[in-house]
Amino acid sequence: MSTYTQLFGKQVTFVTSDPSNPTVGQMWYNSTSKVLKFLGTTTAGAWAAGGNLPAVKQSPGGAGTQTSALSFGGYGTDYLATTEEYDGASWTSGGSLATARRELAGAGTQTSALAFGGDTGSVSAATEEYNGTSWTSGGSLATARERLAGCGTQTSAAAFGGSTTVYFNATEEYDGTSWTSGGSMTTARNLLGGVGTQTSALGFGGQGPGTPALTATEEYDGSSWTGGGNLNTGREQLGGSGTQTSALGFGGASPPSTQLANTEAYNGTSWTTDTSISTARRLLTGAGTQPAALAFGGYTTTVVANTEEFSGAGAPVTKTVTAS
Repeated sequence: MSTYTQLFGKQVTFVTSDPSNPTVGQMWYNSTSKVLKFLGTTTAGAWAAGGNLPAVKQSPGGAGTQTSALSFGGYGTDYLATTEEYDGASWTSGGSLATARRELAGAGTQTSALAFGGDTGSVSAATEEYNGTSWTSGGSLATARERLAGCGTQTSAAAFGGSTTVYFNATEEYDGTSWTSGGSMTTARNLLGGVGTQTSALGFGGQGPGTPALTATEEYDGSSWTGGGNLNTGREQLGGSGTQTSALGFGGASPPSTQLANTEAYNGTSWTTDTSISTARRLLTGAGTQPAALAFGGYTTTVVANTEEFSGAGAPVTKTVTAS
């Protein structure tokens, strides 16, 4: 039988605190807690509580990663302009949007983000760009819209779906200065999920004319949209993260009154059910990747500040060795 030293080329180390950056398979003995531990991997996806937003909000815009995320705008008891930055543990205040709004879309990173569209009391076409400190005006959408989806980067973004008094299937593409028309979605919809890049986007779920809680998924190649695999659970007002071939959809609503907690993972062809978020809710926002997603804000029977972090199957996790 092989020994630990033969397998990993090192002995079990004795430490007074857990290592800050262990490698998968590494084992150590914590002499302070008197516990033997190792870094393994998860066998199934799991959601865990993160630091709450400083204040409740629903329908904010989002951008970034699980450990470097951005939340902006939304609605608490009124339209919000506030921006919050997440470091993987807690949220801190950033620069405020010039225009308070909800039901907007976002793209980019924590230090290079884009906010566009939304509801300010009327439907907006305004675009704002964030540099990690403050927001400045960008080129306006050609078509003002709220309840839309977005993805990409600050200089290469896509906006699709949404509504005013009608539902849109129109796509617009941003180059860092102005928006131009892209290919139209097959199904006009609002309150949908959107992830990916300008030339490889994914739109899923949402609400169509007379058709709540859609299952339809569409894939964009930078020119046109084609059908993808349907969601298992029709939903609108959901959160999403990831890419066109590795996406996560979570939460949302199945009208008239069901708040959803279930999560689905997309592999570029089909959706499979994964672990549910802890708090069923709608009008939440997502950021990050499929194996490392972030869900924040939303509405249950009231507006919430909850943040949850997702670790997909295969993600590193510290485990304690116990006697069998």
